[in-house]
Amino acid sequence: MKTELSTETLSILTPVFNEQSFLARIVERALDAPLPGNLKRELVIVNDASTDRTADVIKSLCEKHSEIRAFEQPYNQGKGAAIRRAIQEMTGEFAIIQDADLEYDPNDYQIVLKPLVEGLADAVYGSRFATREMRRVMHYHHKLGNLFLTHLSNWTTGLDLTDMETCYKAFRSELIKSIPLRSNRFGIEPEITAKLAKREAVIYEVPISYHGRRYDEGKKIGWKDGISAVKTIVKYWFIDDCYHLDSEKQTLQMTDYARNYTRWVAKLAAKRCGEKIIEIGAGIGLASRYLAQRNQLAVTETDSERLKILRNLFDGNQTAEVFEENVSFDSFSETIVRKTGKFDTVVLLDHLAKTSEPDELLTRLKNLLSDDGKILLTVPLLPFLFGNADRIVGRVRRFSKREILSLLKRNGFQTIEYRSFNALAVPGLLFLKFLRKKKLGKYLLKIYHTFLPASAYLERVLPFPRANALIVVRLIK
Repeated sequence: MKTELSTETLSILTPVFNEQSFLARIVERALDAPLPGNLKRELVIVNDASTDRTADVIKSLCEKHSEIRAFEQPYNQGKGAAIRRAIQEMTGEFAIIQDADLEYDPNDYQIVLKPLVEGLADAVYGSRFATREMRRVMHYHHKLGNLFLTHLSNWTTGLDLTDMETCYKAFRSELIKSIPLRSNRFGIEPEITAKLAKREAVIYEVPISYHGRRYDEGKKIGWKDGISAVKTIVKYWFIDDCYHLDSEKQTLQMTDYARNYTRWVAKLAAKRCGEKIIEIGAGIGLASRYLAQRNQLAVTETDSERLKILRNLFDGNQTAEVFEENVSFDSFSETIVRKTGKFDTVVLLDHLAKTSEPDELLTRLKNLLSDDGKILLTVPLLPFLFGNADRIVGRVRRFSKREILSLLKRNGFQTIEYRSFNALAVPGLLFLKFLRKKKLGKYLLKIYHTFLPASAYLERVLPFPRANALIVVRLIK
């Protein structure tokens, strides 16, 4: 656990619209509030094109406090858009959202931030409905609306929050920066929650005090925003949009980011892994997170953005370590072996299909293996399916069963298990190939994700053609 921090910064994200009456007071409170772990602070204010004297108040505050960084939206876009801008501009290691009114008390920062700075949580929600010291009695129908949205959100995400709509949401900054946010208004609350859940972030909830204000005191959220929140909850239950990816990489979220597929592959792999594992090219860690409960896990990646996600994922895990492949593979493997020793299991998911020299890659992997070690790999099957979808994710081939087994044998490996799987992907890949489509789209990917468990069961008993193979090999002695 982290017990003391002296160099890390908290970014207090403050969206503002027409808050000339309360802004100065809440800013002073936010700057004076005690923080855990000796955190430094910056206050990131985003003025959402206010039409009152808010801009003048912000200017005065900036002249008085060097910790404030202020930004102007070119036109009024809503709270969600202002929060997105604040996330883009922040520089701290941790972030908390602070509305520009007096409903939430910055003295609760210590309570909300504690699970973050101690390394227990990825995100923390301050609940107005959990047991707490005090709260101002809320409008009954407003509370009912909050509870309805929270329960609907919980039903779609599988979380058990008591207050999804709370303002006080705190995060590790690298995590929240890595999540694409789309909502412009109050839909930002259920959107963040849905995407944190799909990212399988560790979320804590703590009680906070609450001093709700009436609509005649400036409260802005209304019934239309409630309807919008319902739409947002349903939207992000149905589609997966949890990572910043370019349009090409989004094409095959079915294989890279569909949770059921990844969980399926990872569980197949985990049953066959030893206690000292290395995964080559771990991506964003959707498979390796299921391998982490071993004596030792090493994961490698070349892409800088994915490395950030991996480091966030395994932050604080004493049995897992992330390595950057930034030199030649031979030197890189020697560096790892010197530090960790050799491994009893090398995990290689899909990479043989992405290299023009698979023999060379297999030869290099031998340097990582202990004498009785094994390589667990997955490969795409059915060469006639090869098309745009494969090219976009970097594949240069698909294998037939004979080709892959021959490749492994001539490189000195004995196949001890071969299992084909993933029949449901075949019609989707045929759709891409023969209609010359470059991506399935989010809704078809969701259909794939939804029906995959049933397909996995059916292919145990029915002779469907299958798009992938899981193979376990060891060195021929």
